[in-house]
Amino acid sequence: MSVPAAPVPAPIPMTAREQGIMEGFPPAPDKIPGPTTWDMPPFNRWSFQHIRELFPTTEVRRGTGPVRDLPAAPQERLGDVAFKAMSGETTTIDDWLAHSYTDGFLVMSRGKVVTEQYFNDMEGHTPHLSQSVAKSVVGTLAGVLHGEGALDLHAPILDLIPELGKSGYAGATVGQVLDMRSGTRFTEDYNTPGSDMTRIDIASGWRPPVPGEPVPTIREVIQSLPAEREHGEAFKYRSIETDVVAWALERAGGQSLAHMLSDRIWQHIGAERDGYFTVDGAGTALADGGFNAVLRDYARFGLMMLEGGAVNGKQVVPEAWVRACARGDTASFGEPYTATSPHGAYSNQWWIHDAKRGDFMARGVFGQLIYLDPQTEFMAVKLSTWPDFLIHSYTVDMLSAVTTIRDALAESEASPKKFTDFLRRR
Repeated sequence: MSVPAAPVPAPIPMTAREQGIMEGFPPAPDKIPGPTTWDMPPFNRWSFQHIRELFPTTEVRRGTGPVRDLPAAPQERLGDVAFKAMSGETTTIDDWLAHSYTDGFLVMSRGKVVTEQYFNDMEGHTPHLSQSVAKSVVGTLAGVLHGEGALDLHAPILDLIPELGKSGYAGATVGQVLDMRSGTRFTEDYNTPGSDMTRIDIASGWRPPVPGEPVPTIREVIQSLPAEREHGEAFKYRSIETDVVAWALERAGGQSLAHMLSDRIWQHIGAERDGYFTVDGAGTALADGGFNAVLRDYARFGLMMLEGGAVNGKQVVPEAWVRACARGDTASFGEPYTATSPHGAYSNQWWIHDAKRGDFMARGVFGQLIYLDPQTEFMAVKLSTWPDFLIHSYTVDMLSAVTTIRDALAESEASPKKFTDFLRRR
């Protein structure tokens, strides 16, 4: 009787260096990221760590203050924790990290780093593109201006941006735009010719222009968007809403987005390095996805939110705003979003994974994540270079992995024996 062959393990994704991307002096022509290929495989494995070599940027300065220490309490057996993937198979955290195109991964529990790992030749000093994690950064800045009294969520967006009077944003409030509940049309179809998303990519310099057509600015694209429904209806994810919020913040605060983010937040979280945004031809920051920072600074930003908006006892973001980011209207949060977070919501440019629990997160395409669970004082940050913009199974597995780590650490804090039992159960 023949014995069935053991399944062949899936190959671990090759690094950019192993694939020869940008290797050599000069690199081979077919190994250089191009204007239409830079964010797709295999080139994104290199380009997400080298955005400044591809696009113009604007600095988000860390200032001259001290770097916030991130004390470590390594949990050596964390990689052995197992969870059930969407496929139905059981895998370990180590295997998941190795196979899910990870560039950086950091977990904090009760104020201490329990694991910090780098892949794909990324290092601690390497900035990484955040994609739509940037939206939550911008939403947090909105909270600071709201706390200062400079941003009224109930005010018409036209009060700050009268240029939108002939667009689909006429009649929308600041708060409706912030929660992505305006009635403006925006087709979020990545890399699709003619889609609104592609128009923004062209405006921001992330895609080459259409031959024979002028290159618009980000804000010219915003002004061209029509209405498609009433304002205030159900949540609908549209990247452009963040760019509208950023425009309103610049009008309310009287400074550029990068300057305000530095002045109000980045200089106060104890960041170790400057961050930066990519900019369009008019110098406008791409608020919806162009922010870059190092792994530990994403963690410092997340830690500030996890601690109610304070850093070392000093309030940076109003606590009430932070709490509101973890509460949302589940009734307005439907398909396709409930496929990832069945009990989720969206508030102030943050995703809420389980509205009852109050865990919330910043998420970006290609596998970027800052996941926060105030209930257990837990945070996970993952930076990735997935082989496509959106891969539903990857998203589900990522959230399953981090919530399993969260639960395992909660068990280990209760008792080392309980942690061992947790490993055995899986």
